[in-house]
This record gives sequence, C-alpha cells and structure tokens, in this order.
Amino acid sequence: QVQLVESGGGLVQAGGSLRLSCVASGISFSVSVMSWYRQAPGKERELVAGFTGSGSTVYADYVKGRFTISRDNAKNTVYLQMNSLKPEDTAFYYCHARHGVGLSRVSWGQGTQVTVSS
Repeated sequence: QVQLVESGGGLVQAGGSLRLSCVASGISFSVSVMSWYRQAPGKERELVAGFTGSGSTVYADYVKGRFTISRDNAKNTVYLQMNSLKPEDTAFYYCHARHGVGLSRVSWGQGTQVTVSS
C-alpha cells in the first residue's frame, strides 16, 4: 500500500520559515519522481517544486529563491524548505509521487496546512 505522509505545516508570521516533510512507503522511493503541490481556497492545485525524471529540480516562479526541495533516499523522505514566507503562500501543501513501472502511477499525500499571517 502506497502512503505519503506530510508533516511540518503550521502557522507562521510573514517572513518566517517552515520545513515540510513527506515520508513515503510502499514505493521504490529512490526512483520515484517527487514533487510538492499546493492548493489555496477557491484555487486550482498547482505545482510548487519538484524533481524531474533526470533528478534536476523545477520551481514555480513565485517560489524561486525562497523555497528549496530536497530528498533523502535513505529515509524515503522529500522536504520542502520554505523561507521568506508570504501570506499568499497560505495553502494546503501536498506531496506527490510518480512511481511504478514507467512512472505511470500517481499518488498523493493527505496534505498539510500552511498558514502565513501578515
């Protein structure tokens, strides 16, 4: 059974930092493509940061220079370090994995709430 479990969300003041973690189980983590998405109330879910199939990283323009995605394959964990947080970063943040044969399977975590106060 595939599980992605996020943690690290919470309430922070503007300018502050948070680090999100996502622990994966039931997948071959080291060869899976991991990403972070977010969804604010009334908005579409959008990509925040992710790894490509070649292992490089991609970021949404609005988080470049502030957020960093990283992974620890020994711990089956992907992280999202979020610095200089802004109120507009308030959203539910979701861990996403593409995995399996041909990276054809997609799994989502349950999400973690990030709230940035002004």
